[in-house]
Amino acid sequence: MELFKKSSFKIAFIKLNLLTIALLIIGTQLVAQTYEQPDSVLKKKHMEFGSWKYGMFLHFNLATFTGKEWTNGHEDPMLFNPAKLDCNQWMSAIKAAGMNYAVLTVKHTEAYPLWDSKYTDHDITAFKNYKNGKGDIVREYVDACRKNNIKVGLYYCLPGDFGGDKAWSNALKEGQKDYHGLPFEAEGDFSGFIEKQVTELLTNYGPIDLLWFDQYHNKYTGKDWLKLKALVHKLQPMCIVVANNSKKYKESDIIGYEYPWLMQVSPDQALPPIGNKDVAEVCDNLDANGWFWHTGEKKMKSAKTAADMLNLCQSRKSNLLLDVAPSQEGLIEQEYIDRLVEIRKLTFGK
Repeated sequence: MELFKKSSFKIAFIKLNLLTIALLIIGTQLVAQTYEQPDSVLKKKHMEFGSWKYGMFLHFNLATFTGKEWTNGHEDPMLFNPAKLDCNQWMSAIKAAGMNYAVLTVKHTEAYPLWDSKYTDHDITAFKNYKNGKGDIVREYVDACRKNNIKVGLYYCLPGDFGGDKAWSNALKEGQKDYHGLPFEAEGDFSGFIEKQVTELLTNYGPIDLLWFDQYHNKYTGKDWLKLKALVHKLQPMCIVVANNSKKYKESDIIGYEYPWLMQVSPDQALPPIGNKDVAEVCDNLDANGWFWHTGEKKMKSAKTAADMLNLCQSRKSNLLLDVAPSQEGLIEQEYIDRLVEIRKLTFGK
C-alpha cells in the first residue's frame, strides 16, 4: 500500500512538472507573438513621428542597375557600381527639400543587404565594383543622417515571390532557384534568419529612429510578424516600426498607405480619410517611372501636385514619405533636387 502511494505521488508530481513546463513554453510563445508595447511608449512615438512631417524614401540597391523594380537575386552583382556614391549629397537634397527624415532600402527583393552580414556572403561584399567588396552603405548612410540631423530610417523587405514574370520583375530562368528575397542560408528558417539580420541592424549602427518593413503579412513569415515587431521593441524600445499598409496599431506603430499601389487596388482607401485621427504615413514617388531610378525620360510630378499631396497629408495627421531614387552614380540628380525645392517653396513659402 505504501509503495502504491509513493508511485502514485511520483507519477502525479511528474505530470505536474510536465504541465508546468508546457504552460511556460506556451506562455513564452504567446508573449513573443502578442507583445504590445505600453500605450505611453506608443504615444511618445506618435508625437515624435508626427513632428517629422516630411521625409525622403531612398530606393537604392541592385535594382538601380537592372531597370526593374523587383530583382530576383540572380543578377550579376558586378552591375552594382555607384562610382560617385555620396550619402552626404543625399542629405543635402533632403535638407533642401525641407524634409526631416529618410528611409533607405537596406535589403530589397534581391536579398543583398547593403552591409556585411555575418550570416551570408550574399551581401554587399559581393559588390566587388564598389570599394572592392569592402563597403558598408548602411554605415555611410547612418553617419550622414546623424551628421546632418536627419532622422534615420531603414527599410527591410520581408519574403515574397519576387521572381515572377511581371513587367516590374526579372523572371527566373530555367533551373534558377527562387531566393524569395532572402539568401539561401535562410532556407528552412526564414523568420530566424530575418531576426538575425534585424538584430545586426539594431545592435551595430546605434539608435535607429524607424524600421520600415515591406510584405509583413507574406505567406512565408507573416505568422511570425508580431514576434519580429516585439524583437525590435526589445532591442530598441523607441524605434518606430512601420508595417507597410497595416491599419492596426497592434501590427504597426504607424498606419501606412502605399499610395501608388493602393490607387491600383483600392483607390477609395489610398489616403487617410478626412478627419483622420490616426498617426499615419503616406508613401509616394516623385517620379512615376517607379520607386527605383530608371533610364529614359523622367515622369516627375509637378511641384503643385506634390505640394498638394503634402498639404493634404498634413491636414490629415499624416507624414509624406516621398521617394526620390539615387541614380546609378549614387547621387540624387539635380533635376529632382530642383523640383524638391519648388515643392518646398510652394508648401512652406521659403
